[in-house]
Amino acid sequence: MIAKAIAPYLPYLRRFARALSGAQTSGDAYVVATLEALVADPASFPTDVDPKIGLYRTFLKLWSSLAVNGQPEAGDAPAERRLSAVTPRPRQAFLLRTVEGFSAADVAAIMDVSASEAEELVKTAGIEIAQQVATEVLIIEDEPIIALDIEALVEELGHRVSGIARTRDEAVAQAKARRPGLVLADIQLADGSSGLDAVNDILSGFEVPVIFITAYPERLLTGERPEPAFLITKPFQPDAVRAAISQALFFGGRAAGA
Repeated sequence: MIAKAIAPYLPYLRRFARALSGAQTSGDAYVVATLEALVADPASFPTDVDPKIGLYRTFLKLWSSLAVNGQPEAGDAPAERRLSAVTPRPRQAFLLRTVEGFSAADVAAIMDVSASEAEELVKTAGIEIAQQVATEVLIIEDEPIIALDIEALVEELGHRVSGIARTRDEAVAQAKARRPGLVLADIQLADGSSGLDAVNDILSGFEVPVIFITAYPERLLTGERPEPAFLITKPFQPDAVRAAISQALFFGGRAAGA
């Protein structure tokens, strides 16, 4: 009965385990150990929650108790190697939230903490990640108050703001003068120009992760062109911006839109 309930979620658990441990071999070993533990003691599987949440909760309890080698392997990606340096509990919360896509309430249920504690763990992970990948951030935003709010979030995570641009031309000029490691962009800019066009101009010169923060997500989610990996809708939640910044820098990748 348990095997049938959790079978659809095992591929996702393997992904989570590999990212969490920083190595494919040890990640898979943790998953195997979890399944063996359930076979030996089926009653240990929680039945008061959704099977997927129960599976991840069981896995994390075992992960915290075993001494399987969790060091990154030579073939692992830089993101996996960096993630292994993040404190374990924040690392768990960060991956559950940003990679596995669990809600804050689900993360709390999996980790057996309150919702506020789960949010604090994700925030802590973002700060620790920023210490490893701190960079300069270009903000493309024509509303001064919103730009200042974003600037405060960026600096809180340990990054530096290279500039705040209100138009397409300003954004392109600032990016050329001081190449940023991350771009946060609105779509509708002060002079009627497009933040999307500004981003495409920037990406034609060099690759950089981009997060769109916009009140007009439908302009990007059309299905007619490559869509952005990181898109936040205004009015935004600060935690959503923090998580997106950490995820974009940590896992890298060029934003779509070109």
